[in-house]
Amino acid sequence: MDVADIVQKIAIAAIPVLFAITLHEAAHGFVAKRCGDLTAYAQGRVSLNPLRHIDPMGTVIVPLVLFVLTRLAGSGILFGWAKPVPVNFSALRHPKRDMLWVAAAGPGANLAMAVFWAFVLRLGASGGGYFALPLQLMGAAGIYINVILMVLNLLPLPPLDGGRILVSLLPHRAAYAVARLEPYGFFILILLLFTGALEYLIRPIYMATLFLMSTVSGVPEGFMLRLIDRVF
Repeated sequence: MDVADIVQKIAIAAIPVLFAITLHEAAHGFVAKRCGDLTAYAQGRVSLNPLRHIDPMGTVIVPLVLFVLTRLAGSGILFGWAKPVPVNFSALRHPKRDMLWVAAAGPGANLAMAVFWAFVLRLGASGGGYFALPLQLMGAAGIYINVILMVLNLLPLPPLDGGRILVSLLPHRAAYAVARLEPYGFFILILLLFTGALEYLIRPIYMATLFLMSTVSGVPEGFMLRLIDRVF
């Protein structure tokens, strides 16, 4: 293990990872406020300040450990979480309908950030000088972590955002049955991760989203993938 190499890559990935996780949560709070629930707003969670959202375990320790493990193993998935934004669904103007928009806001923020980082990568690729390569690598890191978080959170498994979206869309009886899985959702996710099934499930959507990022930004997909591999 090259410790210096890992430290350099952590420095490159730190900012994209931090904002991918915290802005995801802030987006939930913002949309909840727009839909009538002021819980997150009253607690100061509708904020772009990362310090208001950092969870020491999910925002720092878990991503750091997974990052090192992926470097050692040569593959794997990097993810993490921030302090969940409190949402009182009964306070929403239309609880079942608005649940969809509150849940979708987090993955939507990650998609927007992935597009932003794609253009950062393009800026680095089109320029020269000392900052060209760091910009490219940071852009690649931002694309990767935001796409991974978006795809993971869209899995139809409560308490993930995709599970809440599914509950919002289903008829009441079926929605109740899906919602009852929420206490077990995290354990199911961990099981999928350690059996390798999670990577198998998300890879097609991950690759399709990278193709979209390539199309939007004009950065060749192969070039993008090579840079992601250099960081992760």
